[in-house]
Amino acid sequence: MVKENRSRPLLVGAHVSIAGGIEKAFARGEAIGATAIQVFTRNASRWQAKPLSSTSVAAFRGARGKSDIDYVAAHDSYLINLASPDTELRNKSILAFVDEMVRCSQLGIGDLVMHPGAHVGQGSEAGLQTLLESFRQVFDQAPQDVRVLVENTAGQGTCLGSRFEELAKILECLSSYNLAICFDTCHAFAAGYDLSSTEGYAAVLEEFDRLLGFESLALFHVNDSKKPLGSRVDRHDHVGRGLIGPDGFKALMRDPRFAGIAKIIETPPGESHCDDFKNLALLRSFAGLNQGEA
Repeated sequence: MVKENRSRPLLVGAHVSIAGGIEKAFARGEAIGATAIQVFTRNASRWQAKPLSSTSVAAFRGARGKSDIDYVAAHDSYLINLASPDTELRNKSILAFVDEMVRCSQLGIGDLVMHPGAHVGQGSEAGLQTLLESFRQVFDQAPQDVRVLVENTAGQGTCLGSRFEELAKILECLSSYNLAICFDTCHAFAAGYDLSSTEGYAAVLEEFDRLLGFESLALFHVNDSKKPLGSRVDRHDHVGRGLIGPDGFKALMRDPRFAGIAKIIETPPGESHCDDFKNLALLRSFAGLNQGEA
C-alpha cells in the first residue's frame, strides 16, 4: 500500500524484526535505509499467537504514517502447509492462514507472502489439488483487502511451486481470487532457472512472462544462492556473493519493467546490520544510483 502524492523511490529493503512491538519494524527499516520492508505479524515458528491488540494496531499504523517506507509486505508462518494430506494439519494451516490475513487487514498490510506448501508424498498433482481446495476455504473466510503472493520455491523435498507451470496453474484455477506472485531469485536458481548471466536472466523472465505474465508479478525476494543451479536446496546468500553472482542482479535492477516493484533481501543482517547496508548499497549501485540516493 504505497502512499499517494509522492514520487516513488527505488523500492529496496529487507525482512526486519518485530521484536518488542510490530511498530518497531519501521524504525529498523529506516535505520538501514530501506524504502520497503517485509515483516512477520506473529511468531513464525509457533501455531498459537495472541490477537493483535488495538494498541499494537494503532502504533503500527501511526509509525507507518510517519515513515518514509513506501511498501510493506508480510510473510506467513513457516508451519503452514495448505497442501498437506494430513487433515488435522491442513485444517490447522487453513485457520492459521486466515488469521494471517486478518492480521494483515487489521494492520493495513496489503500483501501477504506464502509458500505453496509440500505434498508430503501424495504426489505433486494431488498436492496441488489439496492446495487449491485449501485456498478456496481460506478465501471464503478471509478479508478481501489482502492480496496473497504465492512465492516460487526451490523444490526442496516435496515442496510445490518450484516450476512456473505449477504457479501458473494455481493462478489460473484461482483466477477469481486476489493472488499474485512473489519471485525469489535464490529459489528460482536452485530450481534450475539460470539467472547468473544477463542472457540467462532474459531467458528466465521471458519464460515467466509466457507462462504467467508480468502482470502477475508483485514482489521480488532478492537473494543469492549458496547452492548450485538446479540443486533444489534453499540456502540464501548475500547479493552478488553466491553462485548467481552480480550479473543477474544487475539485469534485474536495471530492468525498467520492474522499476516499480519492491525488492526485498532475506539474508542475515550481520553485525550492526553491516550486511544489510552492503546488500542495499549494491542493489542501488546496480540500479545506477549513487550512494545515498533512494
